[in-house]
Amino acid sequence: QDMQIREDNLQGPQIPALIAEHLQNMHEASPPESIHALSIDNLRAPGITFWTAWANGDLLGCGALKKLDAPHGEVKSMRTARAHLRKGVAAAILRHIMDEAKRAGFVRLSLETGSQPAVNPARSLDAKRVFKYLVPFDTYVDDPNSVFMTREL
Repeated sequence: QDMQIREDNLQGPQIPALIAEHLQNMHEASPPESIHALSIDNLRAPGITFWTAWANGDLLGCGALKKLDAPHGEVKSMRTARAHLRKGVAAAILRHIMDEAKRAGFVRLSLETGSQPAVNPARSLDAKRVFKYLVPFDTYVDDPNSVFMTREL
């Protein structure tokens, strides 16, 4: 399939369903105090750029980049629609975010993800992209339900 990744203003009708699926999945896998996923309103905040992946009019997935400080960004809201799992969507979105972050002058990207078995595919993808484990960053605190990773660009 011919995938296009584009910056998105979160206005399209398919976006709320994908974000709701993402948030529901986070609530199924983690206790409330360990959920750091952003709502649509929070994804529209200044300093966050959101992208969606599309093919033939279908929303395949999404991801975002949050500016933490001048050289440091955080990967947020990585999600592949259930119907498009294991098709390379997440890898393409993550690669796109890394390229855009580098182009914008970021020198480091970090992310937080769950430590639960349900999140193993995400951690595996991040490890393949040479993200290394680290201690909590930005406003995060040490949490057995969270894994923190970073990489230089």
